[in-house]
Parts: sequence; structure tokens; C-alpha cells
Amino acid sequence: MKKSAFLIAGKHAVTEALKNPKRKVLRVFLTEESKKNLNKENQTNNLLKDIKIFYKTNKELDRLCSKDQISHQGLIAEIEHLEEINIKEYLKQNLEKRNITFIALEGVTDPRNIGSIIRSATSFNIDGIIVKERSYPSESKLLYKSASGCIEILNIFEVSNISTI
Repeated sequence: MKKSAFLIAGKHAVTEALKNPKRKVLRVFLTEESKKNLNKENQTNNLLKDIKIFYKTNKELDRLCSKDQISHQGLIAEIEHLEEINIKEYLKQNLEKRNITFIALEGVTDPRNIGSIIRSATSFNIDGIIVKERSYPSESKLLYKSASGCIEILNIFEVSNISTI
């Protein structure tokens, strides 16, 4: 089980991570303006309750995202990996479900492409995506930003070899 922490950036990625009860958010770095917008857009939920908040300027946030060349939109969060899901356990837990649909990705390594596939899979109510653990960029800010928060909704199954499932 991976428990290392890493950074994600962007309004949707951070907001959805904060909404996900299974996700451990360690710290949030944000501007005063983004906090106002976050509270205004999520009035029914206090998303920042019990979260360590650090106020930063846009330039300070830019430095955290400069290597990845992505827009932070005033929000960056340090999160832990979700508990890994075993595909066989998932199938056992969902025996009553009539049709379970997965997408298997092999050879897709670009975080932007994987993020787009995750967004599309979520909109089509796909149950999960199967990826090769060696080529899945699980700690990529770019992946989380490209997925626009959908990574918090979709089951991602990391396997060593897709053909042995």
C-alpha cells in the first residue's frame, strides 16, 4: 500500500480530493481569493474543515507548479494515495451488478491522455480503468489536473501485466 504524499493542483482536482471521504488531504496551499471562491461554490460543505491551510501568493504557487507547467488556479493540495483496489476484490463486492465495464490502458503513458480518458470514462459511467503500474503516473500533477477531479470518482486498478488479469 502506497502512503507517500504528493501534490496536486487545480480547482477541480483539489475540490474533488477534498470532497472524497476516502482521500487523506494533508495540506492545502491556496490564495485568499481561491479560498473565497471555494467557500462560495461549496456553501453546504466546509471542505477546509480539519485541513491544514497555508496561504500563498500566486507567485509562490507558480513555483510549486513550474516544473509541470500547469495552472494551479490558486489551489494546490498535498494528498496521500488512496488505498489500492484489487480488481478481484472489486468484482466480489459487486456480484449483484449486472454489467461491469472496464477500460484497459496499455502503452498509454502521457498524463494528459490518461486524464482525458479518465474524464471520458466517468462521463460514460465506466466502472474502472485497468492500467499497468509501471506506466501509470500516479503522482503526476498533470494527470490530476487533466482528469479534472474525476480520478476521485473512478476506480483505478494498477496491475503488473494486463494480460494476466
